[in-house]
Amino acid sequence: MNKFTYFCPTKVYFGQGAAADALKQELPKVGKTVMLAFGGGSVKKNGIYDELRTLLLEAGKEIVDFEGIMPNPTYAKVQEGAKLVRERQVDFILAAGGGSVIDCCKVISAQAVIEEDMWSMEYEQGKFPAAGIPMGAVVTASGTGAEMNSGAVITYEEKLWKGPIVGTGAAFAILDPMYTAAVPPMQVMSGAFDTMSHAMETYFGRSDADNVSDDVALAIMRNTVINMRRLTLDINDMQARSNLMWDSAMAENGILKAGRLTDFQAHQIEHQLGAYTDCNHGQGLAVIQPVYYQHILEDAKEKFTRFAKEVFGQDTGEKGLKALAELIKECGLPTKMEQLESKVEITPEVLRQVADTCNIIKSGPRQLSREEIYKILCQCL
Repeated sequence: MNKFTYFCPTKVYFGQGAAADALKQELPKVGKTVMLAFGGGSVKKNGIYDELRTLLLEAGKEIVDFEGIMPNPTYAKVQEGAKLVRERQVDFILAAGGGSVIDCCKVISAQAVIEEDMWSMEYEQGKFPAAGIPMGAVVTASGTGAEMNSGAVITYEEKLWKGPIVGTGAAFAILDPMYTAAVPPMQVMSGAFDTMSHAMETYFGRSDADNVSDDVALAIMRNTVINMRRLTLDINDMQARSNLMWDSAMAENGILKAGRLTDFQAHQIEHQLGAYTDCNHGQGLAVIQPVYYQHILEDAKEKFTRFAKEVFGQDTGEKGLKALAELIKECGLPTKMEQLESKVEITPEVLRQVADTCNIIKSGPRQLSREEIYKILCQCL
């Protein structure tokens, strides 16, 4: 294994009733004014908003609502939130939602205490935030693992760019599987595939053959597959949802990445596809990833063979990739670009722009050219 330092500062409260346990312990540690951030209003319909609001009021907090955080959160929404934090002198941010809400709040937290523009600071000056408004995360839709780190994925619409921005990690995370009960089946499966993708992209990065992190990644992948299949039989199987919620956290808390390089090329392609189309992240990955892996199969034959055996019980890498594609179909996820919801028609011309602007990873089994990325995208049509 490579040399590494591991630190995960997020305290996790897991299980039914975790919100009450967590907030009763954590809220006395923070200031009076709390920004309660959420998305399109589902937390109001399912009662989570009322529960959190009651707990905040019982703790004597003044609540500032920040709603309307969209899937694929925009940089403009980040700036709107940061402005509100400054104006209302917010002491603490409580993000209630899936990865989009949590990611948006991570960048809001840092931007609110920094005068410089965050994107310019990180991408033009190479500087990263050292502080932010303290925050906590209440996960209502699992899959991204956003609650376990400080990285966020934000869409900068004016630049036709979607990618990572480093913000502030949550001091604590509330993972109550019951909070996912009202999440639509397709969103549940999309999130689960995002978890699967995180583990695969970590595993297929370059590393020594004897690597503890690989063993853990394979176990997370195997468990994710088992529980995705359980949900195809009963979408309300709360034990399966519980397992997938912890799989999601494990895939992004840094454990799988310790001592190794990672290959997040499929994520980079999907992020830029999302910048042009605003498609669902997990569904975009489901379309792209099997095709990408076919292109690099020969470059990591041994790893693909092990993946096939330990995750799908197959004896060759080719059969493992076929099993992955069959899992995607079995779970009702899209397999072609035409099945993705998009704000524009996905044409070869659009895909040419995606290929020409997406980030290229250098730590995968093989570095792709832009022509090969374009070829991969066209094979997904």
